[in-house]
Amino acid sequence: MPTTVIVADDHPVYRSGLTAAIREHPDLALVAECEDGDEAVDAVHALRPDVALLDVRMRPLDGVGALERLGGRRCPARVVFLSAFGEGEVVARALAAGAAGFLSKEADREDICEALIAAAAGEIVLSPSLQTGVLQELRRPVPERVRLSAREEDVMRLTARGLSGPEIGRRLGIAPSTVKTHLRRVYGKLGVGDRATMVAEAMRCGLLT
Repeated sequence: MPTTVIVADDHPVYRSGLTAAIREHPDLALVAECEDGDEAVDAVHALRPDVALLDVRMRPLDGVGALERLGGRRCPARVVFLSAFGEGEVVARALAAGAAGFLSKEADREDICEALIAAAAGEIVLSPSLQTGVLQELRRPVPERVRLSAREEDVMRLTARGLSGPEIGRRLGIAPSTVKTHLRRVYGKLGVGDRATMVAEAMRCGLLT
C-alpha cells in the first residue's frame, strides 16, 4: 500500500510543484492539499493519512500550531515540517514536540518524497543543510526559567495552540488589545519576535511541554 500524504502550504506555486511530485511517486498517495494549518488539522482528523507535510510558516494557523492542535506526539499522523528557513532552535524544538522530521524547501522533490516514506516507516528525517543548526542548538545551555504572570502564561499557551487574538480575548474575557499587550510582554521576556520562535523558546525554557 502506498504511503498516504496530506500537504499544507500557503504558497500555491510551491505547493503545486510538490503535490505533483507526490502524485507521480509510485509509493505515495496524495489524499489532500491544504492552504493553511486549520485545513490540515481537519484533513488529518478526517482522512487519517500516514504523513502530514506542513509548512512551518502559514497564516492564520502555522505548522507548529497545527501540531499542537493535533496533540503533538499523540498526533494520528507522522508530521514532517517544511521551511525555507533553517533556524536550529525551531527545528530542534519541533522535533522535541513530536515532529517526525524537518525538511528544507530547497531540498530536491525526490528527496522530499523519499523522506516522507522514511518518516511513515518510523524514521526521523532531517535535511542535511539543517543538521548543523540542530547540533548547535542542542549544545546551548538551558536558560533559567522565565517568569511569566498567570495571564501572560494563559495568553502564551492559547497562542501556541493557534488561537487568534480575538479568540483568546473571548476565552479569557479580556480585550484583544490586552491580549496583544500580554503577548508583546511574553515575546520580550523570551527574546523572540514571532509565534513559532516563541513556542520553541517556551519549550526550551520548560514553559510548554
